[in-house]
Amino acid sequence: MATVSLDAFLAEIDRLRIDATAALSAAVDAPALEAARVEFLGAKSGRLKSIQKLLGGLAADDRPAGGRHFNELKQAVSDALEGAQQRLADGGESIEPIDVTLPGDPPRLGHLHPITQTIRRVQEIMSRLGFESVDGPEVEDQWHNFEALAIGAEHPARDPLDNFYLAVAQGTDPLLLRSQTSTVQIRVMERRKPPLRIVSLGRVYRPDTADATHYPMFHQVEGLLVEPGTTMAHLKSVLRMFASSFLGGDVHVRFRPSFFPFTEPSVEVDMEWGGRWIEMGGAGMVDPAVLEAVGYDPDSVSGFAFGLGVERIAARRYGVADIRDFYRNDVRFLSQF
Repeated sequence: MATVSLDAFLAEIDRLRIDATAALSAAVDAPALEAARVEFLGAKSGRLKSIQKLLGGLAADDRPAGGRHFNELKQAVSDALEGAQQRLADGGESIEPIDVTLPGDPPRLGHLHPITQTIRRVQEIMSRLGFESVDGPEVEDQWHNFEALAIGAEHPARDPLDNFYLAVAQGTDPLLLRSQTSTVQIRVMERRKPPLRIVSLGRVYRPDTADATHYPMFHQVEGLLVEPGTTMAHLKSVLRMFASSFLGGDVHVRFRPSFFPFTEPSVEVDMEWGGRWIEMGGAGMVDPAVLEAVGYDPDSVSGFAFGLGVERIAARRYGVADIRDFYRNDVRFLSQF
């Protein structure tokens, strides 16, 4: 018989122990368990029998140690077989009993972000007033973001420090992240003729320092109505009906004179709610230059436009003091809505 070193013999024992334990643990029924038993413990050709034959090849001084390890292996495989037999007799894998009469653990369900809720609520209210919701690109050219809105090349609103300009190929017109959703109104007016009632909602970008009332990315809702005979009275009525529906109760609206390049006259919009006046945004009659830029005849039609910050009206509705809370992703805060 070929000579076998003790190290090689012990390596064979370790390999068989691992293989036998895995095979017996994986047996899912009686035929699989019997096949594993024959493979490892078979009287004629079992792998344990082959290991036993190697004992004769050990040196005389190594045989006592080899025999002891072989006996430990045989006992370990026998114990594993007995455990597998008991497992199958008990009905398979050991499973902790479950009381099916107890209530289950329901999964945690998420919900819409309060800003998304606000946007959908605004869309629903404005649709009842006959306004169609429209959308447009967030990366804009200077024509739609400035020039078509009567914001000239020297206007401070076009300052690189007040916008997020994007790097483009040399010799091409610069692009920027839109600073207002009025760009959508221009795009719609370029494609359609009056009468027109639209409301655009979406993200806008300005490099403001984040604080309780400012954020470099926020959402705007802008409404536009262009029809013959439109007046400031129509504008105020629409804003009052919107505010009453959104905030609830009897909300009063007042205008304060202001200036915007794309409206004339222009006003700041305040709403009285809960006993105090709150500034909500800007509005005004569409400047005739804007109507002409999109091919409308300002002698035949007139229109009004208004813009409100979604975060601002959401904060007023929900009593949130710091708009940054909407974007901190704190589940404890968001779960309130």
